[in-house]
Amino acid sequence: MPTALLDLLLPPRCAGCDAPGALVCARCTAELHGEPARRMPAPVPPGLPECWSATGYTTAAQRTIIAYKERGRTALAPFLAGSLALTIATAVGDRPVVLVPVPSARAAVRRRGHAPVTRLTELAAGCLRAAGWPATVAEILAPRRRVADQAGLSSLQRAANLSMAFRVTTGRNGAGVGSWGGAGPVVLVDDIITTGATLAEAARALREAGVPVPLAVTIAATRRKGEVPPHDGG
Repeated sequence: MPTALLDLLLPPRCAGCDAPGALVCARCTAELHGEPARRMPAPVPPGLPECWSATGYTTAAQRTIIAYKERGRTALAPFLAGSLALTIATAVGDRPVVLVPVPSARAAVRRRGHAPVTRLTELAAGCLRAAGWPATVAEILAPRRRVADQAGLSSLQRAANLSMAFRVTTGRNGAGVGSWGGAGPVVLVDDIITTGATLAEAARALREAGVPVPLAVTIAATRRKGEVPPHDGG
């Protein structure tokens, strides 16, 4: 039986801590929402936009993201999208915003049966609109080629693996680059930032197409040796 259906039929257990009673308990929800702040990797790869995340890659964040992405628990999407929406609102303020999801590899989409970051981006935009922020989703990034699994790669290896990995294309709704006009700053969206190589490559592809990318937002940021401490951008 699909995991998403089990989440609806069986008594729920928290994805973050396995406590009974909720898909994500109050304590883990608070941990997922964390303290939205500017969190940059160290070293910072060339071309990386200013990066904000809701929380560090805590146990609750790690377990919930993996359950959503890799174990079919798609009912967790609203909890993760809420974390993204809160961080976007904190980073951008009350300005209109254009959200560009970082695309998954085609093989990963086939394996999972969905594009997890794109779905979270759409839900986060809905949260923002419901709260009065004009938010648009532009699915204009696509994989250019296959890349190797990033697990275990160093910062330099990740950068080399992702070099020229993305291209700009016409969005799913037929929207091209810049078709949103003056709808607000472009914000890249992903689930986790580790070395920043993925977001830097996505920003490169957009900038080469004439799209400035001042910000990137993720749910979580891993802690690495020499990491730039988080702050509120002040």
